[in-house]
Amino acid sequence: MRPSSSPSEHAGLFDGVLAAGGVRAEVGDAAWVRALLDAEAALARAAARAGLASGADAEAVAAACAVLVVDPGELGAEAAATGNPVVALITRLRAAVPGDAAGLVHRGATSQDIVDTAAMLVAKRALEPLLADLAAAAGLTAALAREHRHTLVAGRTLLQQALPTTFGLIAAGWLTGLDTARRRLAEVRDHRLAAQLGGAAGTLAAYAPDPGAVDAGTAMLAAYSAELGLAEPELPWHTERTRIADLAAALGTAAGAIAKVARDLVLHAQTEVGEVTEGGDAGGSSTLPHKHNPIRAISACAAAAQAPGLVATLLSAMAHEHQRAAGSWHAEWLPLRALLTRTGSAAFQLRAALEGLRVDPGRMRANLELTHGALLAERVAAALGPALGDRAPAVVRAAAARGDLAGDPEITAHLEPARLAALLDPATYVGSADALIDRALRAAAR
Repeated sequence: MRPSSSPSEHAGLFDGVLAAGGVRAEVGDAAWVRALLDAEAALARAAARAGLASGADAEAVAAACAVLVVDPGELGAEAAATGNPVVALITRLRAAVPGDAAGLVHRGATSQDIVDTAAMLVAKRALEPLLADLAAAAGLTAALAREHRHTLVAGRTLLQQALPTTFGLIAAGWLTGLDTARRRLAEVRDHRLAAQLGGAAGTLAAYAPDPGAVDAGTAMLAAYSAELGLAEPELPWHTERTRIADLAAALGTAAGAIAKVARDLVLHAQTEVGEVTEGGDAGGSSTLPHKHNPIRAISACAAAAQAPGLVATLLSAMAHEHQRAAGSWHAEWLPLRALLTRTGSAAFQLRAALEGLRVDPGRMRANLELTHGALLAERVAAALGPALGDRAPAVVRAAAARGDLAGDPEITAHLEPARLAALLDPATYVGSADALIDRALRAAAR
């Protein structure tokens, strides 16, 4: 199938930031036309499988689908008359199929069958580059977890330094989020992206048109799903939209997991923090020669930030009236495309940010020293507890505020210098970080 190009297929002004990576091409107009024609070809072949048409006629339809040249813009303009692009498409397709085989085109289906099936094909194809980028990003965070399992860094809560941790444990946290999101998306791809075939009112009545005839509807549904490589639904889902909701939710979750990592990278890369930087020459400023912005992570944040609203739109469109919706179905098309595009772009941008990431362990350690030991105040207070009782936290708090934990006389009166120095060593107060990293790595490996 060779759909012609259209202006919508060309790179847009903001696509380098918000539609980067391989997903955009898989959800563009040409990809949609390809999926619509693939759905029609599969329908004809399924009829032959189910014994409702000859193999020759089915292959004639499939061959026409493979070579038909279609202008998506023309289809879109003509769709205004019928509310979807399928009617205009099958008119062209029937004209391209020779002889009696033209009668097999679209037999027994309704327009929503073809559009919904095409949506599932588009989503499945778009998920391949998206999942590849997610898997690569997860792999890069796993590598960071291994490499930096002993790299000390300040753990921050409410944007303030709290306790020592390791950059490896931070990366392990990124890994679990990305890998969980990837697995959920893969599950949706494998089990929830289903063919759609029900006919005009979801009864498959057109496949048993005569009284007493053998009902071939369920055979058609099975054959159609097999031809497409999509899951076979229990029954048509024209107005039961949990499949779309599951896909939207999984994409939104993935966008959130990506945004978490990207936002952390942006914060770690602040000038005053300087613990990581993105590699490469990107990230410059139009006026400030010294700037090296973490632009890949920033772009990932920007793309991911649009996902929740798109998910909400798709969920709000779930209430489809009776057996065919009056508007809610149409409302899904563009948000689904946009959600795939934005989540895909976020995954691509995060992968790029991680691939060139430079970690500065020295700066991380230097930032730990900015508090003059205050990050170990919890530990020192616990050690003073036997001697000072309930007063210990207040004494340590006051000393930490002065930046003098190591020299405060009320502390040194009860803790000898060697023990106090050991208590103030951040390397010895990272708890189960090593074990937690190993747990995350094992879970991802499974």
